[in-house]
Amino acid sequence: MDILSLIPQFGNLLYTIIAFVIALSVIVAVHEYGHYIVGRWSGIHAEVFSIGFGPVLWSRVDKRGTRWQVALLPFGGYVKFLGDANAASGKDVDAMSEISAQSPEELRRTMHGAPLWARAATVAAGPVFNFVMSILVFGLIFWSQGVSREPLTVGALQPLPGTIQGLQEGDEIIAIAGIPTPDFDDASNWSDFINSLPVEPELDYTVIRDGETTDVVAPWLFPPLIQQVTPRSAAMDIQLQQGDVITAVDGDPIFAFEQLKEHVEGSNGRVLLLDVWRDGADLEFALAPRRTDEPTSDGGFITHWRIGIVGGMMIDPETVPAGIWDSIEGGVVQTGRIIEGSLSGMWHMITGAISTCNISGPIGIAETSGAMASQGAQNFIFFIAVLSTAVGLLNLFPIPALDGGHLLFYAYEAVSGRPPSDKALRVLMGVGVTLILSLMLFSVSNDLFC
Repeated sequence: MDILSLIPQFGNLLYTIIAFVIALSVIVAVHEYGHYIVGRWSGIHAEVFSIGFGPVLWSRVDKRGTRWQVALLPFGGYVKFLGDANAASGKDVDAMSEISAQSPEELRRTMHGAPLWARAATVAAGPVFNFVMSILVFGLIFWSQGVSREPLTVGALQPLPGTIQGLQEGDEIIAIAGIPTPDFDDASNWSDFINSLPVEPELDYTVIRDGETTDVVAPWLFPPLIQQVTPRSAAMDIQLQQGDVITAVDGDPIFAFEQLKEHVEGSNGRVLLLDVWRDGADLEFALAPRRTDEPTSDGGFITHWRIGIVGGMMIDPETVPAGIWDSIEGGVVQTGRIIEGSLSGMWHMITGAISTCNISGPIGIAETSGAMASQGAQNFIFFIAVLSTAVGLLNLFPIPALDGGHLLFYAYEAVSGRPPSDKALRVLMGVGVTLILSLMLFSVSNDLFC
């Protein structure tokens, strides 16, 4: 295998590593701060707050006696509370014996001597903070983007090759091909509207311009225009870019994104020759579509051939500011969709309905981090929010050594009236660490060989 092929083609390896470290460090910091601050509020003393593992690069001790540090290996982090033996919050039996002999007040400051509610709240706070971060970030993005003005109004025009463009900025589009335009945010009616339009290179647009209604000729609303390139895709590999317009597939001229989609889905994975217009220059590319598992509205998955691009309209709609509560609601919905899609995907992988190659490891995440960063700050921040949701969800799995495993132990304690024995905890923690390492090795193998 050519190791150089693992270096993303969008930039150099250093850029990828930096983006990965930034993304992971932000998510880890939020997660661990959730543990730390709720533990502090609950009366549990934190001895160490660490971003990363291994040799310490920087540290300082605050007035509460907590050592804040940054370590060399940026693959996670931890908060070590008083009485913990390690980063996984295993009990330090000898230390706990000494503390127990000191005073009940000192024992209360330990993780293992605190009331059950305090321990459970402290452990659950990490994933909860990840979810809250995702909701706030998605909400802020929705707020900054705004909502489309009604009726559909031209905010900006995308450059397209060899077309008659009769639209102007500020035009209010009230009909296309004689069919009235519905509310842009009404997904169902908008989809029906698009499907009812005649598929032709140019259409008649009825617009309100300067207070007067007029008809103009403009291109098909959804041209084969690339608005985003999906990381780790065939399009990314051959360096297709945002703003590229695909004008022909295998010599067959196209003018609609749907035509491109038909060529790709009907390819059965064979190599396609693409004619691409980029900033006035005509280029040629060759790529082979890849099988991709995509979620469906009913919670299932369907496999399609994809090249890894996202299309859009030939106009950027004019927007108006979004309300704060609408933005937060959008953040909650987006976070919920990621959780639902992740759980559904895992279930379908377990049942064999989709490939386990959908699990990415650190190499895949690093490559995606760099790819999203290369497409702009907003895309990178959006990706961090998506990854934060995934990290929060993963930590809730009932696996010993993860937060979900600790919560499972606390649930057992709440029902039985006593915690699991120290011996049972050591065995279960060992099993949990083994499972986590096995999953990590499996995900790395996916990055290298899938």
